[in-house]
Amino acid sequence: MTDASATTGETVENTKSMAMIVSKGSLDWAYPPFILATTAAAMGQKVTMFFTFYGLTLLKKKLDLGVSTLGNPAMSMPMMGMHMVMPNLMGMIPGVDGMASGMMKGLIKKKGIASIEELRDAAIESDVSMIACQMTMDLFEYKRDDLIDGPELGGAATFIEAANKSDISLFI
Repeated sequence: MTDASATTGETVENTKSMAMIVSKGSLDWAYPPFILATTAAAMGQKVTMFFTFYGLTLLKKKLDLGVSTLGNPAMSMPMMGMHMVMPNLMGMIPGVDGMASGMMKGLIKKKGIASIEELRDAAIESDVSMIACQMTMDLFEYKRDDLIDGPELGGAATFIEAANKSDISLFI
């Protein structure tokens, strides 16, 4: 405590904190928020994740995540010793997203990378605060039973409270 805090009875909070909005729910967009959250938590930071719109699907009990080549011009996959680029036009062909998702899941497994379920469990074990957007729940007609145990239900004001106190705020 500093001298000023000793006289007022306040404690000094030195813990860094991070707040993030998670708005995307595809396999490739699920990794960044969970990796950042678990890493920050491992570094001793207080982390709050606000799951809204399609990001809310990452809190569902059963995950069936995929990737889309459409609108992802940087997507390339290692194949036969080189990187195969997936042109945007490919995303319009039926079955290509499923093929790309299967390739990505295979690559993740082959490289020994943690699954989203494992990262999500690690975030929970690390006391990462998760907020499920109530408005999005209502919009997409999700029930509380559709989600894993643990996340708090809240809205934008709940997230903004956490973000106002954070050292780092991210939108993913």
